[in-house]
Amino acid sequence: MNITNEKVTQYIDELYKPLTQELGQLRMKAEEANVPIILKDTESLLLNLIRIHRPKRILEIGTAVGYSSSCFAIVYDGAEVVTIEYNEETYETALQNIENLGLSDKITVYHGDGGEVIEKLYNEGSEPFDLIFIDAAKSHYKRFWDSAIKLAHQDTIIVSDNVLMKAMTVSSEYDIHGKHKTNIRKMQEYVQYINELDYCHTSVIPVGDGLAISVIDK
Repeated sequence: MNITNEKVTQYIDELYKPLTQELGQLRMKAEEANVPIILKDTESLLLNLIRIHRPKRILEIGTAVGYSSSCFAIVYDGAEVVTIEYNEETYETALQNIENLGLSDKITVYHGDGGEVIEKLYNEGSEPFDLIFIDAAKSHYKRFWDSAIKLAHQDTIIVSDNVLMKAMTVSSEYDIHGKHKTNIRKMQEYVQYINELDYCHTSVIPVGDGLAISVIDK
């Protein structure tokens, strides 16, 4: 079940235009292979956030095939993008796609666990990030947040994707076969957690598969 009316989603998707022909081809290839990349309406919103916020440094947790990080690097030429991918095969694919798009000088891809790589960056004295995008293992979102917040500053925007999980976060009745109980519980805890933090302002919106947009105020 979609978290928004299917006709509305279809209408919005029909308005979608890829940033470049090459990115359009990469999206099509990923979708045909059932690779989980950002949905079209999610992409449109994120890219407008970047156009407005003009982040100089972007951190992405969950590279997949490098599609979203490539979008980020292209939509704002002044951005330096750092992205982390856990799966080795997917990491290698992302490196190749980013190279093919001529973006290797703008995107740094790390292979490893999101939390561990972030801790390493922090310990090495990494500069903070202006935009952080969390889109990796859903049951680890809180751990990713707690690591990434060390590399945030006042006015950093943290975007968490898939927080409604096809409406399962709202109600377990949508988990028809009962296979996602742990992910549902942990995502519910995560959404509650970031909404109760006193150092940020969070809005959960039904775009794509659900986005939580948090603005740090500390």
